Amino acid sequence: MPRSVWERTLGEIKTCAHTVQFYFQGEPLLNKDLPQMIREAHEAGLYTVVSTNAQAMTPEVAKALAASGLDRIIVSMDGLTQESYGAYRVGGDIEKVKKALQWLQEAKSVRGLSAQRSVFRQRSGLTIELQVLRLRTNEHEWDEFKRVYKSLGADRLVFKTAQLYDYTHGHPLMPSDLRYSRYVPDSQSATTFRRRPVSKGCFRVWSGAVITTTGEVLPCCYDKAHEHSFGNIMDAPLREIYNNGKARAFRRAALAHKPQICHECWK
Repeated sequence: MPRSVWERTLGEIKTCAHTVQFYFQGEPLLNKDLPQMIREAHEAGLYTVVSTNAQAMTPEVAKALAASGLDRIIVSMDGLTQESYGAYRVGGDIEKVKKALQWLQEAKSVRGLSAQRSVFRQRSGLTIELQVLRLRTNEHEWDEFKRVYKSLGADRLVFKTAQLYDYTHGHPLMPSDLRYSRYVPDSQSATTFRRRPVSKGCFRVWSGAVITTTGEVLPCCYDKAHEHSFGNIMDAPLREIYNNGKARAFRRAALAHKPQICHECWK
């Protein structure tokens, strides 16, 4: 996100938002300005969250994030071995994730030297959350994750169901236990699958929005193709965009569960 868009975004949200999530589809650690952006959001009184695959993490980045005032970082780790991890995170290196967790945990303890040259320790408020997608390739490791996540450097462990795009006839990553799948056998055929039904209505489109790196205001994170933009904050105030005709029309449609992105949603 260019500096101009970020400054406009922060100026617009700091009087009405309580949380800013520094991620949407891409990898946030690729933005070298991220720690400074987090610091500015933190100083504005906003709760800050980052989600990362940790492949670009370094000791220096971990220290900068811990010092920025970041409240929570979500680290994706969908397996305990390279084989199980790489089944979903194709091209990813599990050792980089393990090192990232260690660096983040170490960075939470900041050492300094007082005027009397005595060492003191200040704890960072950062919460390190390890996120695991429930997949067939790692289902044998779910209990092990519960045993080892703290020793890996995480403060909490969260399991999440996986979004799969080609699921009609099953998918090799779909868990064996369908209680942990977003997809269930169709009533007409045991060999075809459908999405679990989702309730009508939506909390997200009334409680927040996505602002893209170009300033487009989207209804939620499921609008991945930017099909439902309400406007651009570089052209109009966020409060005006958030309550304009496009936004109101989308919310009416969401109540009826009409937009395609609502059918893809799991919330």
